[in-house]
Amino acid sequence: MLKRPARGFTLIELMVVMTIIALLLSIALPRYFNHLDRSRETILKQDLAVMRDAIDKFHGDRDRYPESLDELVEARYLRSLPVCLLTDRADTWQIIAPEDSTVGGVYDIRSGAPGAARDGSNYADW
Repeated sequence: MLKRPARGFTLIELMVVMTIIALLLSIALPRYFNHLDRSRETILKQDLAVMRDAIDKFHGDRDRYPESLDELVEARYLRSLPVCLLTDRADTWQIIAPEDSTVGGVYDIRSGAPGAARDGSNYADW
């Protein structure tokens, strides 16, 4: 009677495959996380630009600045308040009031996210 050869992989073959997979992951993962950070920063800049544009349009239409960010949503200048991807919250935006407080409460907006961007600038300065 002939003995059949065992089917399957040897331990050495499995270790070689696992080593190759680990090597590929060590190359790909840092690039992936850097890409995620860049995309979050890009979305934050875009959200700030959209909200500043809505504030300017509100001011142009009504000759005053909005009292709050919620007023922009109620007046349909924004569909909803964007969520900051760095803080995962919509209530961390920093409101800058106009010098003349009789014309409204929201002149500009900044990010409330702590820390610095990849270029070294603080998120709060954007």
